[in-house]
This record gives sequence, structure tokens and C-alpha cells, in this order.
Amino acid sequence: MLPAACCQQPSAHLQQSWAEVIDVGHNHSRHRYPPPLASVYHSQPPPSLVFCCFVVSFVFCLISPLLVSNKASAMADLQTPLRPKRKKDIADFLVKFRWIIVIFIVLPISATIYFLNYLGELSSAMKSDKKREKEHEENLRKVVNRLKQRNPKKDGLVCTARKPYIAVGMRNVDYKRARHFAVDLSALRNILCIDKERMVAKLEPLVNMGQITRVAVPMNLALSVVADFDDLTVGGLINGYGIEGSSHIYGLFSDTIVALEVVLADGRVVRATKDNEYSDLFYAIPWSQGTIGLLVSAEIKLIPIKEYMKLTYKPARGNLKELSKAYADSFAPTNGDQSKVPDFVEGLIYSPTEAVFMTGVYASKVEAKKKGNVINNYGWWFKPWFYQYAQKALEKGEFIEYIPTREYYHRHTRSIYWEGKLILPFGDQWWFRWLLGWMMPPKISLLKITQIEAIRNYYHDRHVIQDILIPLYKVGDALEFIHQEMEVYPLWLCPYRMFKLPVKTMIFPEPGFELHRRQGDTSYAQMFSDIGVYYAPGPVIRGEEFNGVEAVHRLEQWLIENHGFQPQYSVSELNEKNFWRMFDGDLYEKCRLKYGAVGTFMSVYYKSKKGRKTEKEVQEAEAAVLEPTCAEEA
Repeated sequence: MLPAACCQQPSAHLQQSWAEVIDVGHNHSRHRYPPPLASVYHSQPPPSLVFCCFVVSFVFCLISPLLVSNKASAMADLQTPLRPKRKKDIADFLVKFRWIIVIFIVLPISATIYFLNYLGELSSAMKSDKKREKEHEENLRKVVNRLKQRNPKKDGLVCTARKPYIAVGMRNVDYKRARHFAVDLSALRNILCIDKERMVAKLEPLVNMGQITRVAVPMNLALSVVADFDDLTVGGLINGYGIEGSSHIYGLFSDTIVALEVVLADGRVVRATKDNEYSDLFYAIPWSQGTIGLLVSAEIKLIPIKEYMKLTYKPARGNLKELSKAYADSFAPTNGDQSKVPDFVEGLIYSPTEAVFMTGVYASKVEAKKKGNVINNYGWWFKPWFYQYAQKALEKGEFIEYIPTREYYHRHTRSIYWEGKLILPFGDQWWFRWLLGWMMPPKISLLKITQIEAIRNYYHDRHVIQDILIPLYKVGDALEFIHQEMEVYPLWLCPYRMFKLPVKTMIFPEPGFELHRRQGDTSYAQMFSDIGVYYAPGPVIRGEEFNGVEAVHRLEQWLIENHGFQPQYSVSELNEKNFWRMFDGDLYEKCRLKYGAVGTFMSVYYKSKKGRKTEKEVQEAEAAVLEPTCAEEA
């Protein structure tokens, strides 16, 4: 899943990194956890080199067009009907030279923030579990007291006090522009407990993935589903959307919850599990975007892991339907033999005819260090970006290597999948990675805060950031539809097991799926797949007209017709009627009424809706929900 960055229009030079033909080696040693001066998960060069790196990098940035090949990438060579050429405007100029702001402002500040966050994590780790729990109780009381101060007749609806630009996502957080009542949750960022006996981690909502893996992996433990971007938080992954390469076994991040601690509209603090009196709340919170109550902690399943990930890179060629079949075969044996199901699965489709599918299984240090095995210490800042490195399989054929587990988890962080290529067109070059790669990635919040309205609108109209969930057997159809409508490559594929639950939640399997027993399905779960669509569309790369609003609208209609779902972090063009055609709202609305959320928290549709929300618009929507209830009581 991509934490959508605000990205630059691609230049004509989208060639593969020089590192694909220069062997930088695999067997470098690295610091053990925690590395000194670690910003996220990679080591940093000595601070004395920083100034020289900036000077040399600036020179390279200016002459980079002379250092790269003039051939366009496969992304720009798609054979599709040409559209009318688009006239360039001032936004094109601003986007083209945005890298100057990124290098000299965004990256240095990002590196500083990463370092300060790291120090904060170390400080928290030094505290005892009892002290962290005591602090949690104190902060919880502050949240409850603040919520009780709200006057429903005078104050707006409840929102967190977090600034809109801090959210990791492409969607503009416009709902906070309306009058609202802010509740500060910023202190809730601690790992409260790692319970090895219960195999559960108790986490506050602002704990991020980099933070939890830094603590758990040295214990040979991990969350069942570890989202691969470091800054993604527990609260966002539960209230919203979280998927990773292990989701074909464990489901979404929200499927791995053991218990939720929630502050309700009236200030009550409840603990919801799947089998207690708040079980309806337990199932309704995921995908609700925090519109039923305030999540203040969660207990998440842990699994035992090993030190390395044994990763197999397997190339595939053919048309999109054939690639989708190869993808399904990579993790879902047609004979149903569960012993052949890998621990991790990921697919990267580089063009309409080429893909690389990766499967990983946990491996011990003893196995990884056996003679003849290749170890790739991917955490070094100068390493090639992962999606480009994986593409080498198309030339060299299938190969196997061992990657330290934590470095594998966060393999796409440094390049923000491939969006980094659009933010910094030369960011994948060997000289940039060696000189400034240690400061990557730029903070998404800083990318947002340094863009003006014209650039923001540019990205919405001429760039695609979407994840879609569709049944596995429809992946081929979805790939052809995306190619026809958007021509975005690479595409990210990740399978997801959607469980049949005792209640119908906002997302749900197809009725009667268990009768068909399609590839990947079981009697208790239907296999879905995420398709990540992150990049500038082919027409934009070629300088042609492209209507992003219409393309997304057609994609959403296709999803509704094919039992697909669109995560709410994405920019959505759905109206309210179609939103509830895509999602099931029965349990959600019942819980909002039962727990007093209506009139206190904004509804999930209006929170996800594109564009600015006026206070009047939101209040009218809330009143419409309350009216039928009042009529029934009368």
C-alpha cells in the first residue's frame, strides 16, 4: 500500500538506475539494532560529509540530463491511441523544478525529524511497561476530559487535532477546514507492551511501523501484517487500510486485531473484542476512519519470525491475463497444498507484457550464511531502489537471495515505491544515492506543506494514486481495464484473504464464493488482491490530454460492478449513493447510532469525500441520519 506522496511530473528520462549495471555488492556489514544516528532503518554517513554532499549533489542535479540515456522507459512507450496534445501551463514549470525545494528544504528537515523521532523512541523504550501504562492512563484522562468539554450546540463535530498535512495519503484532508472541535491524541505514540506469552503487542494509535519493527524484530517477533512504509501508524491502518505481502495468510492489518480501546462520544472508555459485549464495535471500527469513536490503543497479534527473508525473484512474460495467472500460481497452489504457500508475496508489473513475482519465506541466520547463499543487506542508503533492483530478474532470470527481515519489511520506504522517481527524477542515480540517499525518503507531510494550490490540483488531475481490492479471479480483467483507462506502470500486486465474518462489515466477500472454490479460496475466506496504481499515466508522460477525474470515476464504477473496493485514503469521485453501493453501511450506521457518534463525529462518507466540507453540509447530513430514528422513537 502506498502512502501517497505529492509527486512531480516525470521527465523524459525515466531510464533504469545505473545501479542495475553497476554491482555495488551484497555482503556489506551493517550496524546491529539500534544503529547510531539511524533515521528510519538505514545507517547515515558522518555529519562532516553533509555539506560536501549537498554541493556535489547540486552540481550533479544540474547536469543530470547529460549523464543519463535519452531513451524513454517502457512507461512512455505504450502502444495505445494517441490523444490530443496538452498545452503546458505554469503548474508544469513549478512541478518540473520542485526538486530544488525537495533537496534543499524538505530532505534536510525530514532527516532531522527522523532523527528526533528516533531519539524519542529510544527514550520511550527505556521506560518500564508500568511507567508507559501509567502515562497512557494520564493521557487517556486528558482525552476524555477534552471530549466532555464539548458543547454540542456551539462546537463543531469532533476531529483529532492533527494538522491536515500530516496525514499519510494523497487525499486532501478538507473536512478539517470546516469548524470542528479538536481533540489532541499526539501523546499516544508509545509501545505499551510486548507480551511474548500471549503473542500480543499493545500499541497506541500513533506508533508507526518503523517503530514497532525496530523493537520487535530483534526479539524474532513481528506483527502479523507489517505495512512496508515506516510512517504508517497503527491508528491509520486500523481505521483505514493496511495491507502487506503476508495478507494472503492473515488478512488486512485490521484482521489481526485482538482488542480495541475506544473512547466513545459520551466519554466512556470501552474495550472491544470479537466476543464481548462490544463485539459490534470491534467489527465496525475498521474502515470507519475514526467516525465511531476515538481509538486510543490496540492489541495486535504477533507471530514468530526468523532473521532473514529468503526471497525468490521470478520473471514472467505474456499478456496481462497470462501475467495475472502467473501471479495467482506464485502463491496459491491449484491443488490447495498449504505447505507450498509462501510467507510473503508481491508482484510488480513493469509493462503490459513483463512482470516479476517475488515470494519470500523466513530463514534463520544459519541458513542464510551457508556457503553459496547470497545475502543482500538492503538497508544501506546507497542500495538501488527495490523496484528497479527486482526488475533485473527480467534480464538475468530467476534468482534467490537472503535479505535481513527488517530491511525486507521496509524495502519500498526509501523510494516511496516508485513515486520517488517523480519527486526527484535523478534520485535513483548512483551518485545521488551515495551522496544524499541517507536522507531519503522525504516526509510526506513536508511534501504537502511545500506545495501551493496549483500544484495540488495538478497532482489530482494528472497523477494517479489508487489502491483497489478485487477478487483474485478478476485480476486479469482489472489489469486490462487499468491499462485502457490509465496506462500506469509499474503496478503493485498483493493478495489478501478476505475472511467470512459472523457479521457483515463495510467490506465483505462475494455471496456464495465458497461454492465455486476458485484458486486461492477456502471455505472460510475468499482470496482478493490489491492492485496499487501509483504513477503518472501514460498520456501525461507523452504530453497528451488526460482527465484524471473521469478516469477515477470510471474505475470506481468498474469496482462497484465487480465487487471491488477502494480504500478511503485515495482521492474518490464517488457520490454518497455510489459510496454505499460499494460499501455496506448497515453495521456501521447501527453502531454510530448506538454509541452516540451521530452528531459528534463526521460520517465516513463526508470525511472521505473529495473537496471542502461546509459546516452546513455536514450538519444536514447528520440530521438526515437522526430523523428516521427520532420518528421511530415517537
